[in-house]
Amino acid sequence: MRKRGRNLADTDVDLIVGMLDGWSGILSWKGLIDAVEKRLFCGYTRQALSKHDRIAQAFRLSKIRFAEAGMARGPKRTLTPAEQALSERLTRREAEVTRLRAENQRLLERHVLWLYNARARGLTPAELEQPLPPVHRGQTKATLRRAGNG
Repeated sequence: MRKRGRNLADTDVDLIVGMLDGWSGILSWKGLIDAVEKRLFCGYTRQALSKHDRIAQAFRLSKIRFAEAGMARGPKRTLTPAEQALSERLTRREAEVTRLRAENQRLLERHVLWLYNARARGLTPAELEQPLPPVHRGQTKATLRRAGNG
């Protein structure tokens, strides 16, 4: 039985999504799991990775990108190392832009849903735009008692 890996932090999710943006070759969950284990020194299952919406979405978009580009056929001509590096960089940027557009669309849809629900419950735009209350760090009941205010 394998020891449970640590929870994925936001930085880990960002790293994995970035790996998917720049992925070359055949993409599979097994391949991604192996790459993540080499990078983060911690093993995860497909279920653990796909539980994170950003990773699952980036994986799905990468699969679509590969299918549309016909990645199985390979390049038509041999590229110089500089051309290959630029090509990989461009591919990574295009994948990142596609993924970020999809994430942005999901966030906009969520915002519309929240706006609808707020309006249905009678909240006004002015109420929704109120700033957060100030945070009073370090002021506990014991601190106030010692100061003579409690």
